[in-house]
Amino acid sequence: MTAKSILAIDQGTSSSRALVFDPDLAIVASAQQEFPQIYPQPGWVEHDPEAIWDSVQAVCRSAMSKAGVTASDIAAIGISNQRETTLIWDRETGECVSNAIVWQDRRTADVCRRLQRDGHEATVSAKTGLRLDPYFSATKIAWMLDNVAGVRQRAEAGELAFGTIDCFLLWRLCDGAQHATDASNASRTLLFNIHTQQWDDELLSIFDVPRALLPDVRDCAAEFGMATDDCIGGAVPVLGMAGDQQAALIGQAGFKDGMTKSTYGTGCFVIANTGTKALLSQHRLLTTVAMRLDGQVTYGLEGSVFVAGSAMQWLRDELGIIQSAAESVAIAIRTGIVDDIVVVPAFAGLGAPYWDPDARGAILGLTRGSGRDEIVTATLQSVAYQTHDLIQAMADDGIAPSVIRVDGGMVANDWFLQFLADILNVTVERPVNVESTVLGAAYLAALKAGMLSGTEQISALWRSESRFDPRMSDDQRAGLLRGWRTAVSRIATHE
Repeated sequence: MTAKSILAIDQGTSSSRALVFDPDLAIVASAQQEFPQIYPQPGWVEHDPEAIWDSVQAVCRSAMSKAGVTASDIAAIGISNQRETTLIWDRETGECVSNAIVWQDRRTADVCRRLQRDGHEATVSAKTGLRLDPYFSATKIAWMLDNVAGVRQRAEAGELAFGTIDCFLLWRLCDGAQHATDASNASRTLLFNIHTQQWDDELLSIFDVPRALLPDVRDCAAEFGMATDDCIGGAVPVLGMAGDQQAALIGQAGFKDGMTKSTYGTGCFVIANTGTKALLSQHRLLTTVAMRLDGQVTYGLEGSVFVAGSAMQWLRDELGIIQSAAESVAIAIRTGIVDDIVVVPAFAGLGAPYWDPDARGAILGLTRGSGRDEIVTATLQSVAYQTHDLIQAMADDGIAPSVIRVDGGMVANDWFLQFLADILNVTVERPVNVESTVLGAAYLAALKAGMLSGTEQISALWRSESRFDPRMSDDQRAGLLRGWRTAVSRIATHE
């Protein structure tokens, strides 16, 4: 290639991917590698940091080899990542003090309840836009400090570094020369004031986290550092970084107020662009930094469902009733809409708008005649019901999109998208390129590298592949949602 390419890394919850984009931001090659999930006890979820790092190196090399490019052909690297997942490592050796605590992990639920009882919820919410929930990074950091031998003392002495996955990958890519994150990832830690765009001393005190642990916070398109020869085969600048859901909003060209995207990966995440206004939800949604470009903050209103695509993995891996997620399409078409069985996949508690970390999953309405096909279809439907709860909460907060752009692995399922449109009573649009997360990372790197003139050019690149318009009757929709709400009420542990 005579012109420069972009290498984009998407480090997700269950796998790592790398894609090479040509100078026109079209995909040339990709590689993906799964890595193990670790469940030490119920409600705990961990990752081996070295397994993550090894998988990222492997997919970068594979994608570059497939594309026939070397480091000299790459203008920049962009990174998107699973958010909130927490690591602490030694500044000298780069070795992590423990496994990463994954965003799904619920081990700090009691700590969050204690902080709520102590009256900290209002302060935390006002400064961060988030809730006191184990989902976010701060209580995970504190758990490591207090439960891994010697870590708090070493942290206070400045010997250790904290980072979310983006920050950890940057450190490794740059051989320890950079300890930095971007504003979108920082906004998910419970330690970052989204209004001042600074780490906040009061929040650090509430969670008892030493400032010495924290990285520098930069724009999403910025000079993050130079990847070293060992990692990529040459010196390549890292110029883009965003948490996966914010990256997906960028990949979906969600730059105007009210534009909304919903991503269906391991979980389901809906973000609506609220512009320069940090809209404080009255319905238990989150206010987050959607992006920060050239120092200008764009905020988003977000709802998070912890289990979406992972529910299909559960059907495949734990129940063994399907061999692949793709098999669910034919099953749902054959079965049709299920109105007597409801699956509530609260394997890691319930996310927005319930925020019930102690809830656990259930299948309700089973009879002797219930079978595999009904359970598989009801599981698909559960993801749409959870999305409805988020969209309804957004509407109650004054954000009511007429179109939702979707992406992620589950959106290859036309049956699911039609059911989603029917339950939401909103048009659902699938783009030509459903790899929105990694595309967003590529766009950020390309912006900083000067390969894109601005966000308007990203909007011009976006193309719709399919539209799904609602066609379900109001009565049927209402009946299905009544069944869902009843099922949720049966497994909820508190209001």
